[in-house]
Amino acid sequence: MIKKLKENKFLVFVVLIYIGLFAINGEKAALSVKNSGYYIKEMLTIMPVVFLLTALIDTWIPQETIMDYLGDESGLKGSFISIFLGSISAGPIYAAFPVCKTLIKKGASISNIVVILSSWAVIKIPMLANEAKFLSPRFMAVRWVLTTIGIIIMGYIVSKMVKKEDIPMGGEKVEDGKVLIKEEYCIGCGVCVKLAPEYFKIENNKAIVMDNDDYIGKKANVIKAEEKCPTKAIEIGRVRGSKVDICKEIIEEG
Repeated sequence: MIKKLKENKFLVFVVLIYIGLFAINGEKAALSVKNSGYYIKEMLTIMPVVFLLTALIDTWIPQETIMDYLGDESGLKGSFISIFLGSISAGPIYAAFPVCKTLIKKGASISNIVVILSSWAVIKIPMLANEAKFLSPRFMAVRWVLTTIGIIIMGYIVSKMVKKEDIPMGGEKVEDGKVLIKEEYCIGCGVCVKLAPEYFKIENNKAIVMDNDDYIGKKANVIKAEEKCPTKAIEIGRVRGSKVDICKEIIEEG
């Protein structure tokens, strides 16, 4: 119990604050709980889609492409592409953080990540349309130009102050021959259970590994589950060769 509390310090802190609010002013505390519930519901609706998007970026877009268009050597081209990506985005700003972290892993520069986040927050196209409607097109255009310049400058400054090594990439290191379920990505779709029911099961809407013995030679379906997982929540610790080599060996062995 104590271990669980230590692992969820922030959640415990929030619960204690709510308890204090109810003791001081029950009406405002109830309103606060209602508002929190609304945002939690919104996040539960949006984040699975975001995790799917990050998985698609991770799987389908080559690292060389990310480095060419958004990397350290992309220059102003990268800045303008980043502005475009942030401007056409949809959803609240917190949805941008997993996407940007994936882009960093694939080779995007810190400056371009800053530009994407800033554009996502302040110059999205739907917002610009409303700004022009209520405050005039001239006001919108001048503010957009100045904001864009400011965002690019800010990205450059941040890239000089913050390095990629300063950003925690997270994730457990998977032991050779073991399988890890990344809970933050798992959406409980059950694909892994259908492909390898003797190895995976769903518990509390998350996939878990029932028997984490060496997967090599035990079930080829474990590799299939990793391949088919829509959010790439399954990671296998490689024992020998690459994924392609392992699959070839399995196929050759029948």
